[in-house]
Amino acid sequence: MQIDIGIAEKDRENIAKGLSKLLADSYTLYLKTHNYHWNVTGPMFNTLHQMFEEQYTELAGAVDAIAERIRALGHPAPGSYRAYAGLTSIEEEDGVPDAKDMIRQLVIGQEAVVRTARELFPTVEAAKDEPTADLLTQRMQVHEKNAWMLRSLLD
Repeated sequence: MQIDIGIAEKDRENIAKGLSKLLADSYTLYLKTHNYHWNVTGPMFNTLHQMFEEQYTELAGAVDAIAERIRALGHPAPGSYRAYAGLTSIEEEDGVPDAKDMIRQLVIGQEAVVRTARELFPTVEAAKDEPTADLLTQRMQVHEKNAWMLRSLLD
């Protein structure tokens, strides 16, 4: 059945492509944060272990919301490591960095997600897609706050 929500098919396609990048960035950041949660060591262990858990748990819900928005726009959501690797702007972690490097890498990842969301905004606004604009605004707020909190640990 055709989708008739007041957003043209081409606009829905472009928004879904942008959301797919956001989903890939969010999932890659989720995986990196979860990895760091498992592997963090040092004098800040308890603080970082708990903070990383809070952040990856929040990201787990976010990836679901992003994927569901892509589906509501009538497009398939990417769902494989290969697809994410081709779409993400966040580098995967190969080793186990020390705690300060983990924090730095997560700041970079949080800010990358914000930039990906922000890049999509003009397309979403032009299509008058308020639900996606709301989702993007929420994601930017979360990731800007997380980046700030993580950066504060480096001072």
